[in-house]
Amino acid sequence: MKRTLAVILAGGEGERLSILSSVRAKPAVPFGGKYRIIDFTLSNCVNSGIDDVVVLTQYAPRSLIDHIGLGRPWDLDRTRGGVRLLQPYLARGRVAEWYRGTADAVLQNLNIIEQSPRDTVLILAGDHIYKMDYGPFVQFHRRHRADVTVAVRQVPLSDAVRMGVLALDETGRIVDWQEKPKQPRSDLASMGVYVFSKRALRRWLSEDRPDFGAHVIPAMLAGGARVYGYRFSGYWQDVGTIAAYWETNMALLADTPALDLYDKEWLIYTRSEERAPAKIGATAQVHRSLISHGCRIDGMVVNSVLSPGVRVEVGAVVRDSIIMFDSVIRAGAVVDRAILDKEVIVGQGAIVGEGPLNDVPNRLEPTRLNTGITVVGKQAVIPRGVRIGRNVRIDGGVRATDFPSRVVRSGETVERRARVAVASGARAVAAVRATAAGTAGAAADSERDGTVAPATPSERAG
Repeated sequence: MKRTLAVILAGGEGERLSILSSVRAKPAVPFGGKYRIIDFTLSNCVNSGIDDVVVLTQYAPRSLIDHIGLGRPWDLDRTRGGVRLLQPYLARGRVAEWYRGTADAVLQNLNIIEQSPRDTVLILAGDHIYKMDYGPFVQFHRRHRADVTVAVRQVPLSDAVRMGVLALDETGRIVDWQEKPKQPRSDLASMGVYVFSKRALRRWLSEDRPDFGAHVIPAMLAGGARVYGYRFSGYWQDVGTIAAYWETNMALLADTPALDLYDKEWLIYTRSEERAPAKIGATAQVHRSLISHGCRIDGMVVNSVLSPGVRVEVGAVVRDSIIMFDSVIRAGAVVDRAILDKEVIVGQGAIVGEGPLNDVPNRLEPTRLNTGITVVGKQAVIPRGVRIGRNVRIDGGVRATDFPSRVVRSGETVERRARVAVASGARAVAAVRATAAGTAGAAADSERDGTVAPATPSERAG
């Protein structure tokens, strides 16, 4: 694998993940408690013996850059090779623009690839959850003297409509290709993972072919290139929607999960802060859940995934939910079938996720929030006693004054209003507290409910 350069496409906006990807790129979204989505691709690289990795960033890259850093958790902080993070740049004679597609992202950085002594280029998506040894994949590519080899797997026909669908002959050569077809002719789909010879990459990339699946692969097939498919039968999930993200996290709680995070032969590496061990108090009840380090549990946690630093106070209930870093569930509160981003505070006695699961979809995002899951954005503060229904979107950073009433019905959205400076110094602080008290009774709880939260390492990392 020393002849292979890995290029990870990690600039995706991930709009279908709603507010989870509004402050960070999709590959940087937390997953499985302590990890980020991109950790799986990076870990696949190092576990496969690939130590020369380029990460192409674009949308909201700050948290991704903070997370990867110099690559030390993956043993990629090296003088030769290692990991490099590249962003779009303004080149002389080229109109300033973001990457227009997956292939265009590689094309704009082709000079970096050309400088590498590696003769094989592995193109990877940074936003999938899977475990894959790239060694047999690359060997298959070389054995067949392919120009490009596509990793493929069988998928339900309902999923094939949003993928590249293909057919193989008896030698493994691709003989038919449909990109996101309305009526798929096959259930064999591309995983968005490719091995190119450097020569073929140089020949087939061009400005009029911005995407691999829609343009480059069809052009290579039409031009008689050697295009092969490599069948992969291991675990692989695209967590590009709220429903898929929630279901894939919940699947980790099975007695024998399809994705084994405890496999010592294939560790998933991540950047991890130093925290105390998780503490389960005398009044706590924990059933079938993942509890990360730094958590303090005094209430009930059932069938849920908790990231580091989460607090569940006495009498609080967390059920069928994903709670991210440093969020706090106050005494008596209930969180049911919800996803809470980092540093969220749920006030005493509040309910997040109330009513029948088949309630109305979200009015602003009906195609994204329609399976009964309520999503709360980063650093939102939910006032005490508020009742929130299903398929609700609570935007990041909201405060008590942003809630129009004590009841947020299913399908509604609570948006953050513009903050207006009404005074200065101590008078400004007093005015804000008085307004919060008059609107939702929050002044008395501001300190206890964490209305003003200090910056934390997880906040800085996105």
